[in-house]
Amino acid sequence: MKITALIPARLNSSRFNGKLMMDLCGKPVITRTYDAVLSTNLFSSVIVVTEDYEIYDEIISNNGNSILIKKEYNSGTDRIADACCKIETDIVINIQGDEPFIDKQSLDKLVNIFKNDRKNEIYYASLMKSMNNEQDINNPNNVKVSVDNNSFAINFSRKPIPSITTLSEEVFYKHVGVYAYRKEWLMSFAKLSPTKFETIEKIEALRIIESGFQIKMAETLSESIGIDTQKDLSKAIEIWENK
Repeated sequence: MKITALIPARLNSSRFNGKLMMDLCGKPVITRTYDAVLSTNLFSSVIVVTEDYEIYDEIISNNGNSILIKKEYNSGTDRIADACCKIETDIVINIQGDEPFIDKQSLDKLVNIFKNDRKNEIYYASLMKSMNNEQDINNPNNVKVSVDNNSFAINFSRKPIPSITTLSEEVFYKHVGVYAYRKEWLMSFAKLSPTKFETIEKIEALRIIESGFQIKMAETLSESIGIDTQKDLSKAIEIWENK
């Protein structure tokens, strides 16, 4: 089974423009993310997919792999789906370029979902992490996911939505935005039109649910730090300096 990690990356960002080329203790954020994914040794190849020469040149100059596609997309998922036409692979892992602390244990859980799926019945998978803090649960910037007893996603929302355990206790999960797809189903996803609740919530995963498909969720214990603001970058620098 050939498994490829694709990292969609662009300079323009509504919340923190140019963040992927910001310095994180000697290297740009995108390079730190690329290095973190590569160091897991889980993938046949790791590729940054971008429309920006600055990002492309940064990765290539550091002996990395990158695909340059000068085209506008509605989402990073559409970007990697287009890139997949040029790649021979079975499974695609979509990792955001602003995740320099992505860890091997979390990615391994995603990979194993497909390795253990002997009947090829799982098409989409993603990660989640439990939340106990009321402030985090009510924060609309944290996308929540509700799952059934088999860890398939029931719903995604920016509002608090609980899952019910076998003990009838409410558990809240934060959706960690790392996705895994069988290649042909990634291509199928890109052909689906945006759906009603996806548009309202601005959560791509809802397109899969609303279109009648399932997403297998794996729970991670790691707290990944995405860099969406200058404050996030300052926190990332502090963490990196104390590693």
